[in-house]
Amino acid sequence: MKIILRDDIKGKGNAGDIIDVKPGYARNYLVPQGFAYLATDKNMKVYEHEKVMRAKQREQLLKEAGKTKVELEKISLTAAVKVGEDDRLFGSVTSQTISDLLKEKGYDINHRKIILEEPIKELGVFEASVQLETEVDARIKVWVVKE
Repeated sequence: MKIILRDDIKGKGNAGDIIDVKPGYARNYLVPQGFAYLATDKNMKVYEHEKVMRAKQREQLLKEAGKTKVELEKISLTAAVKVGEDDRLFGSVTSQTISDLLKEKGYDINHRKIILEEPIKELGVFEASVQLETEVDARIKVWVVKE
């Protein structure tokens, strides 16, 4: 059975490919889950329209991510932490801590999108990378100070 893939499917093909699969796989999984259309002229036109709409949506997301990047790079975060002897931190400053500080500033960013080389375990100024989109990364400064 010939189908048009709507999304990339590992081991089968990329979005837009017309491939031949077993009828049961197409009827019971790919089509009901929305991963593919049956390969007809009408569905090919529907896919082309969908492709244009996705490109416009992607362009809009990248534009918004660019604006957010500029805003994020202007701010610096201050994490006040408890320290012990020799200014050693109790615990560490992690991506979750940075996510919470960003929420206080009005940016709701998932901690999984914040990339640290390693958890911060000492006082000072550090940089963290925030992955807004696949091609857009923002660098933010994190000041770690005594509480």
